[in-house]
Amino acid sequence: MPLDLFLGLLVYAFVTSITPGPNNMMLMASGVNFGFRRTIPHMLGIAIGFFSLLLAVGFGLGALLHAVPALQTALKFLSVLYMLWLAWKIAFSRSIGKAEVGGQPLSFRQAAAFQWVNPKAWAMSLVAMGAYTQAESPVVSVLLVGTAFALVNFPSVSIWAGFGVALRGFLSDPRRLRVFNIVMGLALVATLWPMLR
Repeated sequence: MPLDLFLGLLVYAFVTSITPGPNNMMLMASGVNFGFRRTIPHMLGIAIGFFSLLLAVGFGLGALLHAVPALQTALKFLSVLYMLWLAWKIAFSRSIGKAEVGGQPLSFRQAAAFQWVNPKAWAMSLVAMGAYTQAESPVVSVLLVGTAFALVNFPSVSIWAGFGVALRGFLSDPRRLRVFNIVMGLALVATLWPMLR
């Protein structure tokens, strides 16, 4: 995988991992309600569960891309459309929903299992594998996609848990939320450049 494509992948992984979604909303609430230390199993469950989902999607899709190279082009086209739509949704989002958390934080197992039913996790996996795997080296490119997400996932979810109260307060200001969302939307669009060259 060329370096510029991998750097684009890292930006995509960061933007999709750090922006609001079910995991991050639950982590923010867990950080507020239970503190950082008690939320660590939840964070580790997300990281390991998502990594396993990503590899499962990648190895199935990687084999399919190797067998049908024209499918890669179609998947990249659909991935670009999806990322543009996602960037639009991120940039023009105006509020963050409040997550409900029960009397105790999610366990490692619960958080890992949640990734397999989390629509954002599936979308992230499918888009990443469709956009960044290469038919000529499916195994290596799947592992590189997994590596990119492994590098950014835990630090990203740690931010939401560790700074839940402060982040929630900061993003409750509509002007700040607007700037944050526009920057994240533009960063997601910027990840398309290496793919489209």
